[in-house]
Amino acid sequence: MDIIGVVNPCKLGDQSSSDIIVQLRNNEGRPESFYSHSTVLISKSKYFADKLSCLDSGECIQIHCSKFNYDYHVKLLRLLYLPVDSLLDSLDTVKSAIGILQLAIDFGCEEITKGCVQYLEAIPWEDKEEEEILKTVSKLGPIAMPILARIQPVDLKATKNVFVSAVRFATNIGGSCPPFDDNLKTSAQEQVEYMLAEDADTPLVTADDEVKSVVKMGLSKVCSSFEKELSSLLLESDLTSETAEDKIMLCLSDIEWMSNILLKMNLMKEFVLNWTEISGKILAVIEDKKLDSSMWALKIKVIELTGKVLDAVGYGNCNTPGAIPCKIAKDMATLYKKNEASSGSEE
Repeated sequence: MDIIGVVNPCKLGDQSSSDIIVQLRNNEGRPESFYSHSTVLISKSKYFADKLSCLDSGECIQIHCSKFNYDYHVKLLRLLYLPVDSLLDSLDTVKSAIGILQLAIDFGCEEITKGCVQYLEAIPWEDKEEEEILKTVSKLGPIAMPILARIQPVDLKATKNVFVSAVRFATNIGGSCPPFDDNLKTSAQEQVEYMLAEDADTPLVTADDEVKSVVKMGLSKVCSSFEKELSSLLLESDLTSETAEDKIMLCLSDIEWMSNILLKMNLMKEFVLNWTEISGKILAVIEDKKLDSSMWALKIKVIELTGKVLDAVGYGNCNTPGAIPCKIAKDMATLYKKNEASSGSEE
């Protein structure tokens, strides 16, 4: 898109000068169009800059929101039009600042992100608000560390080490070491789940980049193991054997566990991207004639996990390029039809 400089300040909603429309739509179908300006959106948001690089003037950008963050999307759009020195004055409540901060990070709005962090650092909190801040801000990464330090300025090294070790055991990250005992892996998974649910220090730890890196490594490991077992299925002489199905289902169980952990850590985008990357290979194997009348548990679980990916995108748990959910939806439709056709032929 060609960007033409303007002399007069742009105003959100000014149809006469608008060259792009941003349409917000929540999961209940409530739509609202905002007449916007590409110069503002591109300069203030990396997300919009990427979107507008392949759109023509006058086109519409559709953003799907949940009913819980719809109003925050509207406020974010309005903040894009404010000068930097007016951002702090425009924030009026802790709850609103938290909601806007999450979106500002997702949409790559650096100035608004900094403004929200400064506001939350300076404003007095009530006890209930502090609980909400801890729950939400701990998922936002290094940008939120000044806020977290104000909440609980403690040495988290021990908690971090325990959490990282548990993730490594839970996902079999061990270099050249042999696979860990299944009981040990299960115990490690339970430890991670407990820490995310019960340990007051864990939300502070999960905001650490090193911790997130290990978790992403664990996701890559379990996806790689699943790919390996999936490819070996077509080499099996007897696909009806319990051993073949048990191995592949164990891998899928690990992937499902990882998806639950990533959701709690606000890292579902990583799960969506990884699943999208391997979905083509999954489809190729499941469509093979050798699996026409076998591996029903595998097919059903793959459909469930694919649906989970679409839910993550649809409910706003992650922002991804539009082509990704379209590809996943197409693959899911193919899997479902294949499963229905195979079931019908069995009957």
